[in-house]
Amino acid sequence: MMTAERSHVVSSFTLIKGGLIDETYAVLAAWDFDVSKKANLDRLRETNYIGASSETWLRDVAKVINRRFVPAGPDRPLALLAKGGCSLDEWKPLLLWHMTRDEFLFRDFLQNWLFPAFEAGTFRVRPEQLYEHLRGIGTRGGATEHKWTEPTLARVAAGLLKMAVDFGLLRGGNVKEFASYHLPERSFLYLLHALRDSGTSSSRITTVPDWRMFLMRPADVERELFRLHQFKKLSYEVAGSLVELTLPRSSSLAYAESMVA
Repeated sequence: MMTAERSHVVSSFTLIKGGLIDETYAVLAAWDFDVSKKANLDRLRETNYIGASSETWLRDVAKVINRRFVPAGPDRPLALLAKGGCSLDEWKPLLLWHMTRDEFLFRDFLQNWLFPAFEAGTFRVRPEQLYEHLRGIGTRGGATEHKWTEPTLARVAAGLLKMAVDFGLLRGGNVKEFASYHLPERSFLYLLHALRDSGTSSSRITTVPDWRMFLMRPADVERELFRLHQFKKLSYEVAGSLVELTLPRSSSLAYAESMVA
């Protein structure tokens, strides 16, 4: 679930700080559900248990996590998985999905620029190719916190591509290329539960834009559903326009608990 008042706000600060994958995993692995979010972040800043290299970086990590996640609410499964020792390969795609619930700019980039570029057969990707897309962010429902200068635009474009590299969608240095990306099976199953939690119907499960963030077409999603049905990991029945999907657990939280049981 997105935070209504923030879900369309574009933050260049959080974007430029990057995915913070290792830092977020470490913080959520140490999260104490019995105390407030503020108390958890205060403990992070006071003890630096993640081993941040400077006080400034530690403060920035705490600020980004405060902005991105609600571990006692919709992001509880993500924290539970980190606490249970879920592998980073399986956890990273779930971090990406949870981040983008309240990170409009990254979600918009993945769904509306990177995936179409992938579909079009684009081979190499450079930051300047994103500038026109970023200048039109308002036409797609985004609202910037302040007017961007040209240097900020360049940093945001570079930051978006770096985050795509962090999550394994792209690879390379100054010039990026598409990586051969594969969504792990249990990560795929978790996302099915999460999409159902958010109200996605069985008939729409293959076509929701979320799959674009993992470079998956509707046909790719359906193929994986049929494969998992064959191996009795779920039930997926299609008869004309009727679609019935039965998942192994009642919610994403219940499935997360089973992943680290």
